Amino acid sequence: MKSYSNFAQIQHDLQSGVISCHSLVKHHLSKIEAKKHLNVFLTVYSEESLLRAQEIDKKIKNGSAGRLAGLVVGLKDVLCHEHHPLQAGSKILDGFKSQFNATAVQRLLDEDAIIIGRQNCDEFAMGSSNENSAFGPVLNDIDNSRVPGGSSGGSAVGVMADLCQVSIGSDTGGSVRQPAAFCGVIGLKPTYSRISRYGLVAYGSSFDCIGIFSKSVEDNALVLEVMAGADEYDSTVSRLPVPSYSQEFNQSDRKYKIAFMNDVLQSPALQPAIKANIESKLNELKSHGHVVDGIDFPLNEYVLPTYYILATAEASSNLSRFDGVRYGYRTPNATDLTSLYKKTRAEGFGKEVQRRILMGTFVLSASYYDAYYTKAQKVRRLIRDQLKEVLKKYDFIVTPTTPTTAFKLGEHSQNPVEMYLADLFSVQANVAGIPAISVPCGKDAEGLPIGLQIMADDFQESKLFQFSKILLNLE
Repeated sequence: MKSYSNFAQIQHDLQSGVISCHSLVKHHLSKIEAKKHLNVFLTVYSEESLLRAQEIDKKIKNGSAGRLAGLVVGLKDVLCHEHHPLQAGSKILDGFKSQFNATAVQRLLDEDAIIIGRQNCDEFAMGSSNENSAFGPVLNDIDNSRVPGGSSGGSAVGVMADLCQVSIGSDTGGSVRQPAAFCGVIGLKPTYSRISRYGLVAYGSSFDCIGIFSKSVEDNALVLEVMAGADEYDSTVSRLPVPSYSQEFNQSDRKYKIAFMNDVLQSPALQPAIKANIESKLNELKSHGHVVDGIDFPLNEYVLPTYYILATAEASSNLSRFDGVRYGYRTPNATDLTSLYKKTRAEGFGKEVQRRILMGTFVLSASYYDAYYTKAQKVRRLIRDQLKEVLKKYDFIVTPTTPTTAFKLGEHSQNPVEMYLADLFSVQANVAGIPAISVPCGKDAEGLPIGLQIMADDFQESKLFQFSKILLNLE
């Protein structure tokens, strides 16, 4: 069976009888088996997905199938899927099974999507390379000696290697966009609150967003349309109406105002090939009649430290629930309740998660709360306000998604600061809560994909999708 570049092609062939959902799932299962060495899936739901495919084939025949009938989806191992394992890439949740579906997952199932398995990720979504998983690293399908990005590395490679058509990941500081860039696929982080977080394992609750990996912009738009919207189980989700994203691709002749940040393109951390590709794309936009201006954003140097102070503080609080008492891993070496807590967490959490819990506990401690946490919250507000001011004058802010292309496995493992710098350009959208998307933008001399990031104002996903199509169609 051929590999499909978008869901519309699948739907056409399903309706015309060229393929069936059952044959489509078998195709992906064979690909998963052939690419087992990439370590993308922690569990593959082979029998279940084939049975579901047969049911959906019947629905297609009788005309009752949902909008996502035939869409094969992979789930990052941080989303609840009822009666299925959930471990967040961690030993501390050994043996745990979800008791309910995340709202986003339920909405996919309601529209007849087929979930084929759960995908490997950095432990508790903390990482930029997928090397922090308790189940070993995911490998980049272009070059198996390189990382796929993180934390949603398995989800990105799943789409990249055609193991599924779409993956659902999570993005706290770039964890969808950064691996999308490293793997040459499309990755969306919607506006904070656009998709319910009910059933998403919490890392940094004021940053966490459910995001989407796809091969096409149209597929991304359709899946967002299905998953987004109000939810009685999440008091933080937006109640704004959900636009028909998948129907709003008719403004390709519109001319936009685009800003790029001067200091980002001049950053010494930026790989020359990425700089050249982004500048070339900006020049193409100019030649097609769009307004492209360089701007100064003095707060850029504070974005990454602000993110790591606040996200680790929230992680420290959120991960306190994993104690060996109620569920998951429990140390066999405890002698009393205190040692049960200490040894369970020391044995169950990996080094990076422990590091971030300790950092977060430190910034929340009485002696340092005002010096770090309170100050970072104030700076976060300034960053959001200034970005919003820029987005009053411009439709989009364009940056590289990442400072480099995919790096070698183990290259930054010994230096956490080097690893954190992989998020240099992606954390801004999370700090401000605005939507951002990464789209492919050529390759470097070694054939490694480059990602271009587009940020827009709150709830402007429709514009993001439209502009992404323009970028991808530029000649």
